[in-house]
Amino acid sequence: MKDSLGAAQSLLVLGGSSDIAMATARKMAALRTKKIYLAGRPSRQLEDNAAELRQLGATVEVVAFDAAATDDHEKVLSQVFTNGDVDVVLMAFGVLGDQAEDEKDPARAAAVAHVNYTGAVSSGIVVAQALKKQGHGALVVLSSVAAERARKANFIYGSSKAGLDAFAQGLGDSLVGTGVHVMVVRPGFVDTKMTKGMEKAPLSTTPEAVADAILTGLRRGSHTVWAPGAFRYVMSGLRHVPRPIFRKLPM
Repeated sequence: MKDSLGAAQSLLVLGGSSDIAMATARKMAALRTKKIYLAGRPSRQLEDNAAELRQLGATVEVVAFDAAATDDHEKVLSQVFTNGDVDVVLMAFGVLGDQAEDEKDPARAAAVAHVNYTGAVSSGIVVAQALKKQGHGALVVLSSVAAERARKANFIYGSSKAGLDAFAQGLGDSLVGTGVHVMVVRPGFVDTKMTKGMEKAPLSTTPEAVADAILTGLRRGSHTVWAPGAFRYVMSGLRHVPRPIFRKLPM
């Protein structure tokens, strides 16, 4: 349960190696979030992230979780909730893929969609049911501005995020009145290890800035958060650009 000041006391991160998730967890640990579950594929990075959060005073439990292993989601994630209520779940896993190569290989393209969409649907349903059962909590879903309109340069990734985004919005609507809140976060280009080596796009941002936007959105009870906020207006315009023109834009 949240403390007397309304701050979340517990956090479950799906995708515990994510730079954005880690930036968010750091900020929450520095406030009053003292129980953190880092769920992800076993790795040195995951263990290092757990150690860092423990140094900030949080009690951290590492959970072996693979977004692609949908058959295991109910067992793995339900176990977390048997240890007590979870105030915030942050869904932060995802793969960018390699558009040039994925276009040539149906299996590679399907793998991107499986993690970003199917894995999110599976795990999202599990945690939503658990949050609904406890009667409170927030599910934060990391989407992308790419979900607004798929570009020819990354339509595989963009379409998977579009599916995730629509799923999260519908899930949020279905949970109104249950005490559970779903918030969709749409960052632009974020300077993380996933985008290392890529040319930065306009309105690029950082994991820390996205984390700030997430915490502000949670405090306000927002349903959608853009990071940076200017993307709300940029994408509103791009959404209505005719396709023959849109496909020629240098994006």
